[in-house]
Amino acid sequence: MSSSSRSIIPEPLRRLPWAVLSALGALTIFGSTVLYSAAGGRLGPWALIHFIHFVVFAGLAILVSRLSRDRLRQAAYPVYTLLVVLLVMVEAVGKIGGGSQRWLNIGFMNLQPSELMKPAIVLVMAHFYANLPPSMIRTWRALLPPGMLLAVPAALVILQPDLGTALAICFGAVVVIFMSGVPVWWFVGGGLAGAIIAPLAFFFALHDYQRKRVMVFMDPESDMLGSGYHITQSKIAIGSGGFFGKGFGNGSQSHLEYLPEKHTDFIFATMSEEWGMMGGLFVLFIFFVVLFRWGMGVARRAPDRFSQLLAAGMTATMFFYVAINMMMVMGLAPVVGIPLPFMSHGGSSMMTNMLCVGVLMAIEKWSRVGGSLN
Repeated sequence: MSSSSRSIIPEPLRRLPWAVLSALGALTIFGSTVLYSAAGGRLGPWALIHFIHFVVFAGLAILVSRLSRDRLRQAAYPVYTLLVVLLVMVEAVGKIGGGSQRWLNIGFMNLQPSELMKPAIVLVMAHFYANLPPSMIRTWRALLPPGMLLAVPAALVILQPDLGTALAICFGAVVVIFMSGVPVWWFVGGGLAGAIIAPLAFFFALHDYQRKRVMVFMDPESDMLGSGYHITQSKIAIGSGGFFGKGFGNGSQSHLEYLPEKHTDFIFATMSEEWGMMGGLFVLFIFFVVLFRWGMGVARRAPDRFSQLLAAGMTATMFFYVAINMMMVMGLAPVVGIPLPFMSHGGSSMMTNMLCVGVLMAIEKWSRVGGSLN
């Protein structure tokens, strides 16, 4: 960058990770292109608003990146409490869609508080373990309070019902708990307990449609025109794309309305049919650069315990989105309603992921300036 450019562009803007933001911008534009095609060559109702969401929430991420370490830590419990209240409001007055009650209408968008709980639970867990004395890391005090903090939002989300989001909330929290250094045998014991509880939960806790999803995951061909329809059509779309795809605007599965949720949960299948394996590799490359090269790099360079746990948890939260969505559309995981970051249409999902990016940018700044506010 030339000296004249440095004098024009403010210092805080120059220090932003523009390579990462540019990569995410390219992925979002690619997602808008896929949404444009899925809508039959129209910017509405998905493509244009998808890009606008990215621009607006990129601005939000930049604002979050300006926060100091102390200010973010102070916000942990108030933000958590606010989101729990919003989850309770969802149960009382929330908007119903697709058989679930998950959204609050706030005018310019339908807000899904459970989405925002994903980064919030990571923040509150990182704050808790950063304050926990090392002598208590192997006692019940290291597990019971965070377990209660996790159980409340997870239970409220399951009631909506939204098993996929509840699992995502639990995943981010468990990653932070694991990274905090608690005894590994706790996780081994938890795994054994889960193996015992899972069959009971399958028969007595899951809704009928959730049990069907698990059974269809095990054998999609058993009900290809019923419960297995989503996975079957998704596999057809991905497989028919081949290496280079059918070409932009030529996706028969999405254009002929065979592929359900073509603009949200199954956007990767929509993309793969038209762009093929090359499009899939591009998407994977962007996520590799952002999550593993940058996100985990920020966690390794973080200046203190709170920052390390927070960065690892935020990166893990975005990774869960990517891994579960791609496994889901390829039939490697049950269909649980997890969108693909920066590709799927949806304001709440974009907000959540950009908040994670903003927090990572803040931690990267703390590594340079010692946690003070620019």
